[in-house]
Amino acid sequence: MAQVKPYKDSEQGKKAQVAQMFDNISANYDFLNHFLSLGIDKGWRKKVVKRVRALQPQMVLDVATGTADLAIALNETGAREIIGVDISAGMLEVGKKKVHQRSMDNTIRLLLGDSENLPFDDDQFDVVTVAFGVRNFENLEKGLSEIHRVLKPGGHIFVLEFSQPEKAPFKQLYKFYFKNILPGIGKLVSKDSSAYTYLPESVEAFPYGDRFLGILRQVGFNKETATPVTLGVANIYEAIK
Repeated sequence: MAQVKPYKDSEQGKKAQVAQMFDNISANYDFLNHFLSLGIDKGWRKKVVKRVRALQPQMVLDVATGTADLAIALNETGAREIIGVDISAGMLEVGKKKVHQRSMDNTIRLLLGDSENLPFDDDQFDVVTVAFGVRNFENLEKGLSEIHRVLKPGGHIFVLEFSQPEKAPFKQLYKFYFKNILPGIGKLVSKDSSAYTYLPESVEAFPYGDRFLGILRQVGFNKETATPVTLGVANIYEAIK
């Protein structure tokens, strides 16, 4: 996987740059996220929640939780505890306010943490989720291996991540929007000139579909599947430890 970073002129590693980028855009992230996807991302999260709920998990970990959109949605699963981890303190502050406003503090806990060095014991969680976060991992295999480590035997991983539509003419329309329209709107609202240029670049570099399923197998998962959503704009990946 090509190493795409947000800030081309920075000598920092990808992890530090991603944390800085999300700190910079945290105040406007939720608005832009839903606006730029026309709200479709909410439906994708609902599909993930439906699958998780069917497993009746007690302990759920949401890696790269950001502003906690998925962690909050996962409250519907009836899990006893949901922990969200992210490397951006700015995103977590927004997430904590949202959790508190919904009176979910007793169920949802948000922690500053690194996906490649998770601060949890082995075999701790029934389900681990990641929504739009794996392509930001500095080391994809290491991050997925950590998730495998903290999952209980028989536990499930769910990854919601952008992919690339492959059927014309939607493929061409999507690429035009993603490369020409989205970065301009993102820059205007977020005031970070790099963040929404990094988004399409990171999606283009990400090993989606069968290649990602192969990496899941490589780090020890099995029964891996990929379900395309919205004509292949994203995939919901599922696998079992």
